[in-house]
Amino acid sequence: MGKIKNIKQSYKIKAPAGKVWQALVDPKVIAKWGGGPAKMSEKAGTAFKIWGGEIFGKNTKVMKEKELIQEWSENGWEKPSEVIFKLVARKNQTEVILTHKNIPDKKAADIFQGWKDYYLGPMKEYLENNADNL
Repeated sequence: MGKIKNIKQSYKIKAPAGKVWQALVDPKVIAKWGGGPAKMSEKAGTAFKIWGGEIFGKNTKVMKEKELIQEWSENGWEKPSEVIFKLVARKNQTEVILTHKNIPDKKAADIFQGWKDYYLGPMKEYLENNADNL
């Protein structure tokens, strides 16, 4: 097994924490920003799948509109990584602080860019243009 990497990123989204939370845990909203088909809930201990099962795992800790901690895996990973979404509500925006731990070294660069291109980047864009419609 190669080295293990950790990623930390921050996104400021012009939307209330409740809408950002919805975009993390509601399969209908996940599909709208591009992570579907998804199976997701906001209950600790429940399994999830996004992108039709390309990414899968389970919710390990849930603090509604504040923090979501998940075990994340892709096919072929020896053990799951850990993803932490921390939401910090500010005046007219929500900061999402992402920490992704225990990523297999050979996947780290792709995953670092993937958060921007396929997950939190598109989620931010979708919410900033459509949050009022959720």
